[in-house]
Amino acid sequence: MKWKVFLAYSLTIILWGSAFPGIKVGLQSYSPEHLAVLRLLVGAIGLIIFAIIKRIKLPHIKDIPIILLLGFLGFTVYHTALSFGEKNVSAGSASLLVSTTPIFSAILASVFLKESFSKIGWLGSIVAFLGVAMISFGMGGSVSVIALGALFILLAALGESFYFVFQTNYLKKYGFLPFTVYTIISGAIFSLFFLNGIEAEISNASALSTYAVLYLGIFPTIIPYFALAYIISKVGASEATSSLYLTPVIAIFISWIWLGELPTLLSLLGGILTLIGVSLSNIKIRKNLDVNINDKDKQNYVDS
Repeated sequence: MKWKVFLAYSLTIILWGSAFPGIKVGLQSYSPEHLAVLRLLVGAIGLIIFAIIKRIKLPHIKDIPIILLLGFLGFTVYHTALSFGEKNVSAGSASLLVSTTPIFSAILASVFLKESFSKIGWLGSIVAFLGVAMISFGMGGSVSVIALGALFILLAALGESFYFVFQTNYLKKYGFLPFTVYTIISGAIFSLFFLNGIEAEISNASALSTYAVLYLGIFPTIIPYFALAYIISKVGASEATSSLYLTPVIAIFISWIWLGELPTLLSLLGGILTLIGVSLSNIKIRKNLDVNINDKDKQNYVDS
């Protein structure tokens, strides 16, 4: 593995892993929807400055509707649903549930892109969702409350899967830097629906929660998407999303150090079962998702 790809993998895994306990800290003072909108606005402001400095061109008018849709699914839905889910689900368990993203991606690719999904892939999906059930039961507390939190997190994974599956053609057209900028800003635009009442929460929030939100907006919201888009441009979507398998390990470790939080044994066993299922479902490489870039595209990246 080239060192740049390895570094991109490492940034993706560590920063996304840190996001789950960071959300927990932010939720101590902020409601889920306000945490999501602040996180996206901080990220969008930074990206607008970046786009002006780099003189990133605006997308073609005909592509704006799909860019808005992908930004909504990959960022507004993902961050809002994840924040709602973590109100009742531990950070480590949330990261294990989000690890179902590659399975959703494979299923969506088979339905919409007519890609083959092998029998072992379907077996892996069943195994993974049995693991999801074990994670949910292992969290204790009210079954209905925990189930609702888990459903929100699975919704977040589904929204992110749509984003990963349908971004490939646009990555080839615009390049990973401009397209990621377009979609994060799009997600921030849709999140503006949650602005009502946010001033009161900001004024009453603890400094630690506010710092956590700023961290989420600057680091996990921006850098991993750039890094993952870069990985996709080099090795393809199937191999790139496999990096998500290690994110729960980092999330659980950081949650233990930062929050003193550890999943129950049943949740950990469910997480292992989920990761086994996800691995099985991705044994067959989904070639149609891979982004193959030519020498000119590579030079464009180097120039950027």
